Amino acid sequence: MRGAKLLALLSMVFMPSIIGAAGVPDRPFLQDYSIKYKLSSSLRSARFSRLLIDRNNVEYILTDRGVARVFETKVALDRSFRPLANQHILDIALYRGDLFYLLSDRLLSNANAGRYLFHLPNYKYNHLAINNEAKVFLYGDEGAAILNLKNGELTAVRLPRGKLKTRILADGDGFLAAFDSTVYRLNERGYSGMYTHHSNTLTVLALLGEKLYVGTTGGYLVVDARTGEIVIPLQSRLPWLHITAMVPTPEGLWAGTTRGAFFHKTDGSIAYYASKRWLSDDYVVDLQRDASGRIVVLTRSGLNAILFRRMTLADKARHYHFILRRRHIRMGFCGETRLRVQGDVSSGEIVDSDNDGLWSAMYMASEAFRYAVTREEDARRNAWETFAALERLETINPIKGFYARSFERIGFKFADRDRWHPTKDRQWDWKGTTSSDEFVGHIFGYAILYELVAESDAEKDRIKGQVERIMDHIIRNGFYLIDIDGKPTLWGRWSPEYLNNIPKTVGDRRLNSVEIIGALQFAYHITGKERYREAAFELMNKHGYLDNIMISMKDIRFTDHPLGDEWNHSDDELAFLSYWTLYHYAFNEKLKQKYKATIREHWEIEKIEKNPLWNFIYASTGAEDYDADGAVWTLREYPLDLVDWRVVNSHRKDLTYLEPNFRNQQTLELLPPDERRLMRWNGNPFILDGGANGYRERAGEAFLLPYWMGRYLKCIE
Repeated sequence: MRGAKLLALLSMVFMPSIIGAAGVPDRPFLQDYSIKYKLSSSLRSARFSRLLIDRNNVEYILTDRGVARVFETKVALDRSFRPLANQHILDIALYRGDLFYLLSDRLLSNANAGRYLFHLPNYKYNHLAINNEAKVFLYGDEGAAILNLKNGELTAVRLPRGKLKTRILADGDGFLAAFDSTVYRLNERGYSGMYTHHSNTLTVLALLGEKLYVGTTGGYLVVDARTGEIVIPLQSRLPWLHITAMVPTPEGLWAGTTRGAFFHKTDGSIAYYASKRWLSDDYVVDLQRDASGRIVVLTRSGLNAILFRRMTLADKARHYHFILRRRHIRMGFCGETRLRVQGDVSSGEIVDSDNDGLWSAMYMASEAFRYAVTREEDARRNAWETFAALERLETINPIKGFYARSFERIGFKFADRDRWHPTKDRQWDWKGTTSSDEFVGHIFGYAILYELVAESDAEKDRIKGQVERIMDHIIRNGFYLIDIDGKPTLWGRWSPEYLNNIPKTVGDRRLNSVEIIGALQFAYHITGKERYREAAFELMNKHGYLDNIMISMKDIRFTDHPLGDEWNHSDDELAFLSYWTLYHYAFNEKLKQKYKATIREHWEIEKIEKNPLWNFIYASTGAEDYDADGAVWTLREYPLDLVDWRVVNSHRKDLTYLEPNFRNQQTLELLPPDERRLMRWNGNPFILDGGANGYRERAGEAFLLPYWMGRYLKCIE
């Protein structure tokens, strides 16, 4: 009987939103993520100059303190070969995947039973390269020579005039190098010029078959390695132009720069890896690709690896939920975690925030959707645990129907310390000045919990009671949220005298009308009490709130008003969350169609952001033109690392910058989430720079809510 009742409710309220939505299959994709290796104490402040990966997939690093290598997740000086442990190694190179060492007076290798040992003039050569014909190019300030590994013959060679600008590059039976602005082919017979570049300084050379990639301080180009003819002209629409390392592959070019690394794919798209989300620092010294496809990046301060793991969105959801449950639950809240040590999650402490109620309600809703999809009992338990925290926000303070922003044990409040009040027993502090953000979050979360998780009458009554107390407080106080000082909070205002004095060109007039009408509709739906329906129709008919709701989003613009100076992206979040109750609990079909039209208009403006939450809420109205692919793209590109690093993109040369505008959209292009600052959906995704510099870890509920909503709505199959 209880199941039949639930099914009836689903059919009445939610099921129509699923019809017609074309879902995207949750196929596996390659998820990129980063590992930053720890440095041994002996390598701190060392200077790194070269990275090589041998045929056993061992990473070797040339430093000013010797040759280091990777041991599991740590980089340390290589003491494996005792005769070499304390030697001064000038350079290293690979021959057929085996490592060779250049010392001041010797060239040697542990390969071939240690038979490779050649004595050289003392300190004459300090760089080397080895080609496929077992010939070693040796170069130093006092000259150059080619050593034949097969017979030990050392032949002096003549070099071009000018300064060596790149490393010597092995090429078949010869070598390539750039002196000043010209790339030369070198062998025992001498040298010949192959390509001259006049506009930028040459920095690095790399080969892929017969294509020679030429890196410069102003981008890169590709020439034919046989003729020197340009195959691909100078590429300068790149994240950064000063190229320091290159690894060409059939899929595209991996490049290191003085400001991060990037992958320039053959289809023209670019993936950019910069900031401590990806690298220990952004100055790339060297870069290699190992046999498994990992990209190993050596920077001035350490070694990093960019890896690719085949995942589904379901796998990502499990990853984020694992982090959330272990590091972000504070007395039922989905809490903020501040890191006392940069990037070190073990130093985290869960602290209060202004929007504990909003973020927690969104997490509660995600668990409700998960329960509806999977019937997993822990999702149900987590949702009710969060509800208990939200419920206590209203009971912990002495004002009936007023819900606090947050609460904490007394003496441990963290943010905005002047907004707190002690409880009567002096055991707790609660935070006032509650805003409409919490109101929207509570109502949205309660609606999802009521329909998808609450099954018994007692559970439903618990939600009803909470909603009634909140709504009665607001109605009783003239559609204001009244704080302990007896005054309306700054943002808890839905009264006609407040809203209708805001110009129609300012978004708050439309937004707050959406919020309060949606909430009144939901309250009426679950309680059946006429006072909510009557209040809604009085606001709509007598005070013009329906007209406010139908204000065109295209008319929102800069207005000489305290709230009209810019487009508020946080308001987009409040609007779309409120659209759920506005549309699904509409009093009649005529209103529902009006609501759908105004939601669609807002979505059309926002669709450039490819926001999965906006898209799926819009899809829940039965819309078939929502951007399913864009929503899934955003979820796939969401970074696995939830540490909020400082990210900078304003220097990039591959973006089209816009003039200052009302929406504060800084570029024409939307960067993927893993290239921009980590933020919830209340932020502007077109802001290029920002972040908490590694002193905060996000909880992941921003991913979990749209993912599970998409699963529930069958937008994600």
